Amino acid sequence: MRKKRFKLAASLMAFTLISGMLYGCSSSGSGDSADGGDKGADSKTVTLTVLNNWNGSSGSDSETNPVLKAIEEKTGIKVKIDYTKGSEAEKVNTIFATQDLPDIYTGPAWGGELDGIIKAAKEGQLVDLTDKIDQYPNLAKAIAKENVPPALYEKAIGGIDGKKYMLYQNQPATDKDVNDWLYGFYVRKDIADKIGVDPQSVKTKDDFYNFLKKIKDANLSENGAPVIPLGGFHDGWAVGIGNTMFYGADYQDKGDGTLEHVFFTKAYEDYTLYYRKLISEGLLDPDAFTQTDPIANEKIKQGRIAVLSAHYPAILDASKEYVKAHPGSDYVPVGPLERAGAEPNRPVDLNIQGNNVTVITKKAKNVDAALKLLDFLASDEGFMLVHYGIQGTHWDMVDGKPAAKQEWFDKFTADTTGKAKKNEGISIGLENMTGMDRINSVGGGDIWADQERLKAMDNARKILRPNGISVISAFNPGDVITKSPQWETLKPSMDQIGDVWKQAIFAKSDDAALKVINDLREQIKNTGYDDAMKYVNEELKGKEVVKLSMPN
Repeated sequence: MRKKRFKLAASLMAFTLISGMLYGCSSSGSGDSADGGDKGADSKTVTLTVLNNWNGSSGSDSETNPVLKAIEEKTGIKVKIDYTKGSEAEKVNTIFATQDLPDIYTGPAWGGELDGIIKAAKEGQLVDLTDKIDQYPNLAKAIAKENVPPALYEKAIGGIDGKKYMLYQNQPATDKDVNDWLYGFYVRKDIADKIGVDPQSVKTKDDFYNFLKKIKDANLSENGAPVIPLGGFHDGWAVGIGNTMFYGADYQDKGDGTLEHVFFTKAYEDYTLYYRKLISEGLLDPDAFTQTDPIANEKIKQGRIAVLSAHYPAILDASKEYVKAHPGSDYVPVGPLERAGAEPNRPVDLNIQGNNVTVITKKAKNVDAALKLLDFLASDEGFMLVHYGIQGTHWDMVDGKPAAKQEWFDKFTADTTGKAKKNEGISIGLENMTGMDRINSVGGGDIWADQERLKAMDNARKILRPNGISVISAFNPGDVITKSPQWETLKPSMDQIGDVWKQAIFAKSDDAALKVINDLREQIKNTGYDDAMKYVNEELKGKEVVKLSMPN
């Protein structure tokens, strides 16, 4: 998952203010400043473009706002941000194929998006930071080996062909800073009450199926349309998270100590046929895999989705308007559901990755200015500015911690669209470039979260994480296989797994669904899978490997 990034990346804060000293912006970058002169920040403003590659992300109504103005005043750099509408992986491939490149790119640190950035590095389309990074301590700290998950460090952050191109953001600085987004299934409380089912009594695959069926059989309607038992957000995010009831991780032990991709297991077949059953019986919204976020949000605003799957902040945001108009219709957790291979008392294994990889492209007008900007954003002062706004205007320091000014807290809380906060420059994507996440170890948490929201999150955490959490530090075979000699020919086949799964769950029969899967299995085998897995098993011999994983 990721996907999403949700977009949504709500890491916060750090406190210790840096001094007024700013890093000098020399004129020795890869090109001239945007105003046409080869100027440093001390003389004329440099304009830099940023692509925030998260589907559905957005900024303020105008190109400037208080936070962007403050950044310009402090650094001499004017920032213009563009946003992605659609697939993040497709966007990565498109910008490098068309050379429609920003100065700075920031996007998901996993999946096809990361693969696209690695490809760009190998093609010489990114700025080599190897000899520059030590001049920027905040950036250097975030990509230090001890601060990056081991497999990801080996795959990308530690270097590509011996050169460092990538910056890494939002990895928790300490265990206190782990941001558990509470992925899961959530049901509208009023609907659960109507059908007489306690959401916490739903534990197994059968329980969940029967729960959805009971919702459908109740023939509920809203705004003249039937209530859909289960739905999600854009492009199917994240309705497939029921997979954790069937298998623990993407690579499974075959029983002899060697690994295979879960796509080749019976557990994957069972998972697929389960979802095919949901689709065929009208329990899962068939449009969930093709709809846009605005369409998904409109269904939620109309009260037409009984159960939503995603992380909880996204659900709280999307349902805020409907809940305000219909008290008691809050979405509450379902379960916790069983996890394949996990003991009942086991802490939830969270696959924590920093939300973003950030790079400077070869089209950057001024590399030194880009690094200066990123280092400032990753400083405590920049972190504070980006997440909280202007000190003295939006917030004050109280007992050594940031505290929201009441007038702005009330204004942001009353705004169900989130636009009021964005128009001040908060939550516009800059937070994706702020180094290590220090939300609790240094900062004061989310000062803009209203008390009802915090209460809902705490309640969900108690339900879904009864035994706490455990942050995964083991090696992910999915990162290792991409370094195999076969990966270039294997990757196009592996990339089809998600699309083929969607084809399978819409198949007319179970046999037809399994045929779709088996056809791709054969193709994957024919493009180097067996040799690639030999490489993976040899590389991971004697190392701890991820066996159970939940998205954070």
